[in-house]
Amino acid sequence: MTQDLFSLAGRVALVTGASGGLGRHFARVLHGAGAQVALAARKPETVAADAATLGDRAMAVALDVTDASSVVAALDAVEARFGTCDLLVNNAGIAATKPFLEHAAEDWDRVMAVDLRGAFVMAQAASRRMVAAGKGGAIVNIASILATRVIPGVSSYSAAKAGLVHLTRQMSVELARHRIRVNAIAPGYVSTDINRGFFETEAGLALIKRIPQRRLGTLDDLTGPLLLLASEAGAHMTGSVVTVDGGHSVNSL
Repeated sequence: MTQDLFSLAGRVALVTGASGGLGRHFARVLHGAGAQVALAARKPETVAADAATLGDRAMAVALDVTDASSVVAALDAVEARFGTCDLLVNNAGIAATKPFLEHAAEDWDRVMAVDLRGAFVMAQAASRRMVAAGKGGAIVNIASILATRVIPGVSSYSAAKAGLVHLTRQMSVELARHRIRVNAIAPGYVSTDINRGFFETEAGLALIKRIPQRRLGTLDDLTGPLLLLASEAGAHMTGSVVTVDGGHSVNSL
């Protein structure tokens, strides 16, 4: 049946940055589709309640993507509980919001360490285990429309996301023979508790008017794309970047 294409029953998923709005949503979606899910965060107590609510097929795990030993420990913990992780959602990310001329090298290094290097280290460690297990898998990198367009004040973030998109394509080519698919989701502006106040201001409302659909994205708008890339419904998709932005990135106004 059609719905079976999107089933993740029997899959073992890990979501990085699961304490944030997007990561928490991704974990719930994967769990709802049948996967066993590890909610990973630098402070595992921030995701413990969510994991407990989801029940026996979920766990909280400590993970700092900037620390290679932490990455290994997290994957070890998941493997001990559920088996080899065969579905990774690289969602952890930070931003430094400063004008380019005030953007310190330390700001650049901090953002790159999480958003690009962290995604690389996490994906490499997870895919090595997938290869060793011999059962394939899927990696979904969470990029941004700022990988291809820019706004003032987030030079390191935009550069990191552009790098992540190209890394996605590189990985997809090299891992295809191991039956590991690597794709990315590039969200536009998504309404969350953190940014909701800004989008009620004059500047925020003006930005929304530049989105062809005249609205922000919602977490639910990301559900379908995530399930497509994570499941057998997207079995012939690798190296793809799925843009979810209401037409924002193609609007020149």
